[in-house]
Amino acid sequence: GTAALIWNEIIREKVTNFIMNQSKEQRILNFVLQNAVRGDPRSVVDTIDKYCSQKEWAMNVGNEKGLILDKTVEEVNPSVALELGSYCGYSAVRIARLLKAGARLLTVEFNPEFAAIARQMIEFAGVQDKVKLLEGPSEEIIPQLKKKYEVDTLDFVFLDHWKDRYTPDTILLQECNLLRKGSVLLADNVIFPGAPDFLTYVRKSPHFQCTNYPSHLEYMQVEDAMEKAVFLG
Repeated sequence: GTAALIWNEIIREKVTNFIMNQSKEQRILNFVLQNAVRGDPRSVVDTIDKYCSQKEWAMNVGNEKGLILDKTVEEVNPSVALELGSYCGYSAVRIARLLKAGARLLTVEFNPEFAAIARQMIEFAGVQDKVKLLEGPSEEIIPQLKKKYEVDTLDFVFLDHWKDRYTPDTILLQECNLLRKGSVLLADNVIFPGAPDFLTYVRKSPHFQCTNYPSHLEYMQVEDAMEKAVFLG
């Protein structure tokens, strides 16, 4: 798994970026703009999956784990959801297409280039009315959610950013009183690349009830899993 990631993420991608004079993320966006149906979020998601499974690997949640994400969002039926790590906007579109009328998703992205791509992806999918992209570090944005973005509490949180931020950001969500009894956290990539400290934290905490969903790394046959942690108050 690690060798395949090094090949896809570092060697192959750098060579292709140099030859084509554009980033992989820009290529994914271009492929969507040329091949997906504007205003159809399902078409956008499927087109990204097609590109990343057939042309270039990318760190979206992917279709297999995407089904776990879908099921969790449908069960929670959130009014206010938070995503940490927008990347190209894949999961933001995937979540937004399932949100009820009047619900909203705040998605946080630290990388300005990824944020620019995600904004275009969200707009092309036609879910911009439900999604607000917040650009900057999660540790700065989370404490601003209540006052600046009028969030009382979060019904659903999807963690898919830097793995070493999973635990401190979960603690920050608790400290900022952004979780209510029944709030659901869903964390991606807890096996590969892995978030062992996060698993230890939520599983040992009396404030969370956890469920593990074994799966595979996006677009690969590498073992991975998602962890659901329900806040008990």
